[in-house]
Amino acid sequence: MNESTITRHNTLIDPALHIWGWEIPVYLFMGGLVAGIMIIAGYFTFKGQYKHNYFSSFYLPHVSLILLSGGMFALFLDLEYKIHVWRLYTTFQITSPMSWGAWILLFIYPALWLNSLVRIPQTFQGRIPLFDKLSVRINANPRAIKFIGVFNMLLGTLLGIYTGVLLSSFASRPLWNSSMLWMLFLVSGLSSAAAFVHLITTDKYERVLLAKADNSFLTLELFVFGGFITGMLTSTRVHVEAIMFILAGPYAPAFWVFVIGMGVVIPLFLQLLAVNKKIMHTPVAPIMVIAGGLILRFVIVYAGQVSHWTKLSVLK
Repeated sequence: MNESTITRHNTLIDPALHIWGWEIPVYLFMGGLVAGIMIIAGYFTFKGQYKHNYFSSFYLPHVSLILLSGGMFALFLDLEYKIHVWRLYTTFQITSPMSWGAWILLFIYPALWLNSLVRIPQTFQGRIPLFDKLSVRINANPRAIKFIGVFNMLLGTLLGIYTGVLLSSFASRPLWNSSMLWMLFLVSGLSSAAAFVHLITTDKYERVLLAKADNSFLTLELFVFGGFITGMLTSTRVHVEAIMFILAGPYAPAFWVFVIGMGVVIPLFLQLLAVNKKIMHTPVAPIMVIAGGLILRFVIVYAGQVSHWTKLSVLK
C-alpha cells in the first residue's frame, strides 16, 4: 500500500472533525440525566405515586424541562451553523443518530408537560385554567395516566440510548466505536438521575427507594464498564490503543479516581451503609455520583477525540 493510498484512506475514515469543547459533554450529561429522570418520574406516575406526593409527578418534570433546555442550549452553542438548526426538522433520516435525536427531543417536552398535569399542587391550581381542565380530564381516565407514565419511560430510554449512539456512530474515533457505549451512558444517566432525585426530594419514601435503586444502577454500571473495557481490549489493535488513553494514559487519573472511585465505588459503599441503617443518608454520595457522571462524559468525549486510526492500523 503506497503513501498516496494511505493518505486517501485516512481522509475517508478520519475526516477533519470539529473539535468539541465543554458543550458536548455537558449536553450528553444533561440528556442522560433527563433521560433517567423521565424513566423515574414515569415509573412513579405509572405506579400511582402521584396520589401521595406532588414531587415526582409535578416538580420533577419541571426540573427536567429546565435541565433539558440547558443541555440544548449547550448543544446550540457548539453548532457551527446555528441558523440552520431548523433544517433538522424538515426531514427524517433513519440512518442518522442526529436526526433520531432531534425528533426524540421534540416529543420529550410535551411528554414532560403531560406528566406535570397528572397532579397539580393546590398552590398552582387556578393560575392557568386550561391546565386545570386538562388535569381533570387526565385524572378522569386512569388509562391515560398509565399511558403518560409509560410514554415518559419509553422516551427517557430512547433519549438515554441516543446519547451513546450519537458518539458510537463516529467510526473514525475507535474509543467511541463500541456497541457498549449506549448502555454505559444509559445506566450512568439512570444512576445520576436516581442520585439527583435522592438529593432533592422531600419525600422519605422516594429518598430511600432511589438510594436502593441507585445501588443497583451503580453495581450494574461497574459490570457495563467491565464489558466496555473488555470489548475494547479484545478488539483490533487500534481499539486497544484507544482504550489505553483512559486506562493508563493521560486520562487515566480522571477515569480511575473521579469516575470509578469517587463516582461509583465510594458512593456505592456509602449508600449501602445508609440503606442498611448503618449511617445516616447524606448529600455526599448523591453529589459524588452526579459529579462522576459528568466527568465520565468529559473523559469519553475528550479521550475519544484524540483516539484515531493510524497509518500502522491501515497497513495491518
